[in-house]
Amino acid sequence: MKKHSYLFFIIFTHFAFAQIQTKGTFKTEIIQKKELNYALYVPKEVKENKPLIVFLHGSGEKGTDIEKVKVHGPFKYLKNNSIDAYVLAPQCPENEYWNSEVLYHLILKIQKENKIDSHRIYLTGLSMGAWGAWNLAFAHPEMFAALVPIAGFVDRIPMIENCKLKDIPIQIFHGLLDDVVDVNYSISIYKKLQKCNSNIQLTIFDDANHDSWTRVYDASEIYEWMLKQKIK
Repeated sequence: MKKHSYLFFIIFTHFAFAQIQTKGTFKTEIIQKKELNYALYVPKEVKENKPLIVFLHGSGEKGTDIEKVKVHGPFKYLKNNSIDAYVLAPQCPENEYWNSEVLYHLILKIQKENKIDSHRIYLTGLSMGAWGAWNLAFAHPEMFAALVPIAGFVDRIPMIENCKLKDIPIQIFHGLLDDVVDVNYSISIYKKLQKCNSNIQLTIFDDANHDSWTRVYDASEIYEWMLKQKIK
């Protein structure tokens, strides 16, 4: 009698476990409120639509003091020079990182409120800003006529699906001696993009550490190159 009861228990429990299945549907809505300070340079004469250069700063310029975004990059260049384009420099809040969708909607706002040529929007950034620029260009490749990342880390997804950027002219800059962001990130993405993008260039400065951006942003050549690019 005990033997039969034991066998019944084994068979019953096996059947019970084998039949456990679940199905379901989950829906949720997540609403986030984000706020970004920004500086906007407006060209002297705006009789017609003008290009827009979007500049993303590095981690050292986070915060609420908007003057920090003018320490490096296009705004520093604008202290002694002029650019025939709008220049937008958002500021990343402290303890946060660049959010591609927040940046995208900021650019749409700036477009709506100013006379901007939608075929001539350029994206550039240094260090954390270069990382943000790669991600933003990857998320919205249709928006940008040129991309200039300097000394930037590259996330895994852009590395894998890099050919989403096949139609964007790109100039990459990095310092060979960079001990903050390994130069191999720029080398790797360059080699991958070469397979599908014929308008790409990598410049490695043999004598530069992490700051490989000053010599780029302080000269007129990079702005002249960007302003020649246009979405067809």
